[in-house]
Amino acid sequence: MDESLLLLKNQVCFPIYSASKLIIKAYKPFLDELGITYPQYLVFLVLWKKDKLNVNQIKEQLMLDNNTLSPMLLRMEKMELINRSKSSKDERRIIVSLTKKGKALKIKALPIPEKLLAGLLKHNISLDEIIKLKSTLDNLVNTLTQNSKNNK
Repeated sequence: MDESLLLLKNQVCFPIYSASKLIIKAYKPFLDELGITYPQYLVFLVLWKKDKLNVNQIKEQLMLDNNTLSPMLLRMEKMELINRSKSSKDERRIIVSLTKKGKALKIKALPIPEKLLAGLLKHNISLDEIIKLKSTLDNLVNTLTQNSKNNK
């Protein structure tokens, strides 16, 4: 058996993990100004596209489990950023909707992606490389998601 397979430098997961942590760190100053965390920002990205989604729809789009999403939604509701209510069609479903305060954050958040992209482009990374990387990562996520479904 080839022991080099267990070297950190040979792991595809490690640079993805490291990049993810560093990207979240880059978002932090911008999100601190909004008073939200990165996972909360992701919830907003989903709700700003389509408001009034049930918890399962948010969970599926963000690939989160209930143990992560539910407490986060409770905190966001206490911050008066969202409302949670039972569905009129199915009382077992919880509908998440933006409050005025949650909707207003969208305007403040609009410049964030552009500022982060500008920061990346200053450091020997081209826009084409970023677009290709995103496409490659999307393919990886889709493949891993399919593999996960097939292994159930």
